[in-house]
Amino acid sequence: MKPYQNPITLALTVALMMLMRPPIGSAQNSAEQARVVLAQQMPHLDGSHLNVSVVEVFYAPGGFSQPHSHPCPVIGYVAKGAIRYQVKGGKETVYQAGESFYEAANGVHQVSANASDKEPATLVAFFLCDHQTPLSVAVHDSPTGGTK
Repeated sequence: MKPYQNPITLALTVALMMLMRPPIGSAQNSAEQARVVLAQQMPHLDGSHLNVSVVEVFYAPGGFSQPHSHPCPVIGYVAKGAIRYQVKGGKETVYQAGESFYEAANGVHQVSANASDKEPATLVAFFLCDHQTPLSVAVHDSPTGGTK
C-alpha cells in the first residue's frame, strides 16, 4: 500500500501541511507551496476508535522532559529551534525547525530536550490512539534520563 492510500497516513500528512501554512492574511507568494515533511506507514489500529491529539511542547533554553513513553504512535514536528531526541535502542539525534520524526508506540523516550541553552524550542506532537490512554507515561528506570 502506498503511503497516501492509507487514510491515517493521509490525515496526518494533511495535518502537518496545515500546520506549516502561513496564517490567514499573511503575505505569501501567489503560488501555493507545500512539501511532504514525513510519510509513515502506521501500525494496525482499530479504526472505529481513532482519536488524534495535537500537543505543543515548549522547551525553555536548556529545558528537557523526564524519561517517558507514549502508548500510541507519535509524529513529532519541530516548529521552532532544535530538539535533542532519543528512544531507547536508537541513537540520539538533533532535529531542527521544519524537521519531523516518527516514534512507535511504547518506546522509552530517554531524551527529549532543547538542543540550545540560549534559545527556546517548540515541538508539535501528533498522537494517534485507538484506545483510551494517557498520552505520556513516566518511566523511572532509564539510566540516561532526560538530562544533557
